Amino acid sequence: MSTFAKRERLLLADLLEAAGPDAATLCEGWQTRDLAAHVVVRERRPDAAGGILIKQLASRLERVMAEFAAKPYEELIQLIRTGPPRFSPFQLKQVDEMSNTVEFYVHAEDVRRAQPDWTPRELDAVFQDALWSRLERTARLMGRGAPTGLVLRRPDGQTAVAHRGAPVVTVTGEPSELLLFSYGRQNAAHVELEGDKEAVAKLHEAKQLGI
Repeated sequence: MSTFAKRERLLLADLLEAAGPDAATLCEGWQTRDLAAHVVVRERRPDAAGGILIKQLASRLERVMAEFAAKPYEELIQLIRTGPPRFSPFQLKQVDEMSNTVEFYVHAEDVRRAQPDWTPRELDAVFQDALWSRLERTARLMGRGAPTGLVLRRPDGQTAVAHRGAPVVTVTGEPSELLLFSYGRQNAAHVELEGDKEAVAKLHEAKQLGI
């Protein structure tokens, strides 16, 4: 049975392939080749992937990323499609779902929404609920650098506090859009912001959201 993570993986691979290696993405400074290299390194080079979160390992991550980005683009796409190596923890279904569903969804939108002719993607309620469940667990991590108080709210009224503080800005949207916002893609997310005008402006331009 297909999982959300597997579905989003294949979609991301298809989008990267269709866009080609030199297309823009929502990741500042990255083209599609760089994004593809990031995905592969994260799964296949745990010795370097730690640099995503640990500053002391950042230079190693950059070197390894550059090595993979230099590979043929078609090879990177195939590595994404085939998934992690045999003994990787990502091979475990539960680990894959928890670690990769949001990762691949966000990066698929990084490719889609950077294109001038992109169109909204219809997501079913079950997937939206799955994204909300993950967002609830990670909201405070993603919002820890917010310059204001931050509350994420679904259209049905469910909320998650991403950052405590004042003044408070409430961001309302579908879970998929709230995820993009909380991962630092504020300009691409279809959401509504409510709160003090100056606080809303600060949050919308904040560079500290996400990892």
